[in-house]
Amino acid sequence: MNDFLELLRGNPYPGRGIAVGKNIVYYFIMGRSENSRNRIFERTEDGIRTKAFDESKVQDPSLIIYHPVRQTALGLIVTNGDQTDTVRDMGDFRAALMTRQFEPDEPNWTPRISALCRTDGSFELSILKRAADGSCLREFFCYEGCEPGCGYFISTYQGDGSPLPSFAGEPIPVTLPEEPASVWTALNAENKVSLYVNAAGTVTLFNKNLGD
Repeated sequence: MNDFLELLRGNPYPGRGIAVGKNIVYYFIMGRSENSRNRIFERTEDGIRTKAFDESKVQDPSLIIYHPVRQTALGLIVTNGDQTDTVRDMGDFRAALMTRQFEPDEPNWTPRISALCRTDGSFELSILKRAADGSCLREFFCYEGCEPGCGYFISTYQGDGSPLPSFAGEPIPVTLPEEPASVWTALNAENKVSLYVNAAGTVTLFNKNLGD
C-alpha cells in the first residue's frame, strides 16, 4: 500500500489524477503551459466545471474546458475531459468510453482517465491511452469497494518528460488522508492548478489562481 501524499510529493507532474476511496474522491489538474494553468474549478448544479481564470489568455479551449464531475442517476462521474458528458448521456460507463479515445494532443496523446462511483460503495476506473501501433487501448478496473482510509489512484502521466509518459499498469492502491488540504499541499507548487475533494458529499475546492 502506497502513501498517496508521498506519491504526489515524489512526482512533479502526474498531470491530471483521480483517487477514489471509501466515501471520498480526489480529482486534480496540473499544467505546464500558460493555457493549461489559466484555469479554476467552479461549482455547478450537478458537480464542477473548469473555467478560464483570465479569458483574454485562452489559446485553445477544446481540451481544457469541460465538466470533470457530474452527479447523475448512474453515480458520481469524474473524468479529465468531456467524456464526462458521454457517460452521462449514454448512461453506461463502459459502453460510453468504448466510443472515445485518448486526446489528440500529439506528441503526448494524453490518456483519458475516468471514474464512476456508485452509492453502494463500488466504483470503476478507466484509462484510454495510445498503444504503440497508434490504436486506442481501453482499460477498465472494477472494485467492489475498499477499506476506510484506503483507495486507488490513477493519473494521466507517470511523471514529467517530453513527450509525457502515459500512466502504465493498474491503478495504484493508496492510503488516503482525511484532511483535503494535505493533498493540495503535496501537489507540486509550480505545476498544480486545481483540486476537487468530495468527502461523503461535502465538496471542497482549491484553486491556485484564486490564492488557495
